[in-house]
Amino acid sequence: MSTNTLPFRFGNECYTWFMSGAGATHANRLEHMVEITARAGMTGIEPIHFWMGDLAEPRRLAEALQKHQVQLAAIALVLEWNHPAETEHERAEADRVIDLLAQFPGALLCTVQLPTSRDDLSQRRKNLAANLNAVSRRAADRGVNASFHPNSPPTSINRTAEDYDVILNGLDSQATGWTPDVGHIINGSMDPLATMQQWQPLINHVHFKDWDGQPEFALMGAGRVDLIGVTKWLNSWNYGGWIICEDEAEQAVDDPEGVTLHDGRWIRETLIPAIA
Repeated sequence: MSTNTLPFRFGNECYTWFMSGAGATHANRLEHMVEITARAGMTGIEPIHFWMGDLAEPRRLAEALQKHQVQLAAIALVLEWNHPAETEHERAEADRVIDLLAQFPGALLCTVQLPTSRDDLSQRRKNLAANLNAVSRRAADRGVNASFHPNSPPTSINRTAEDYDVILNGLDSQATGWTPDVGHIINGSMDPLATMQQWQPLINHVHFKDWDGQPEFALMGAGRVDLIGVTKWLNSWNYGGWIICEDEAEQAVDDPEGVTLHDGRWIRETLIPAIA
C-alpha cells in the first residue's frame, strides 16, 4: 500500500521548529520548513498563524508551496479566547487568517486555544466554545472549513475528558469539526482511539504525535501511542482529511529537520506497511 491509495494525506506542523522558545532562531523560515516537509515525503503543511513571516502574503505563500509541491493543509490560529466574546484583537487576527485561507481552497482553519490557566474553569470552557463557534461561522461564510484542536499543558482548559465533554458538546457542528491530537489526548489521561471513536462525527482533521510520559512527548514511533491502530481505524471508515505530524519530541529542540525527516521515513517504512 502507498500513500496514493489511502483516503487521507500526511502533512507536517511547523511547531516542531519552535520547541522550547526557539522561535527566534527560525523566524521567517517557513519556506525552509516547506522544503523539509517535501523532502520528508509529506504533501501538506500547517503553519501557526503568527510565525508565517513573509509567507503570510498570499502570493509569496502560493509561490513557495508550488515550488516544493506542497499544499497548504491548514493554518493554526492560536488565541486566548478567555472572554464571553472575542476581543477586538482576537477578531482582527481571526479575520486576517480567514482572509488568507479563503485564497487557498480546501485549506482548513485549525483553532487552538493558547493555554493560560484553569482558573474560572466552568465559565471559561463555555466562553471558549462560544468564541470557537463565532470564528468558525465567519470562516464558513467565506467557504473555509474549521476544526478545533484541544491541547494538554497543565494550564489548558481543554485537556481532560470532562473538558472535552463540555467543549465538544458546545461546538456548532455545522460550523466546526474537531482535530484529535493523539499525543495531547493521552497526555490528558484519555485513550486516543476510544476518545476518537466517541467523537468520530466531529473529526475533520487529525494530529499525530507520540508520547511516553517522560515527562511527555516522544519521537514518532518510539512512544506508547498506538499510531498504527489509530491509522487502521481512520482507514476503516475512509477518513478523507489530513493526518498532520506535530512531533514535540525532545530531539526537535536541536534538530527539527532531522525529526521531520525521521517522521516521514517512519510513515513510509513502518506505518504504511502495517496498515496494508
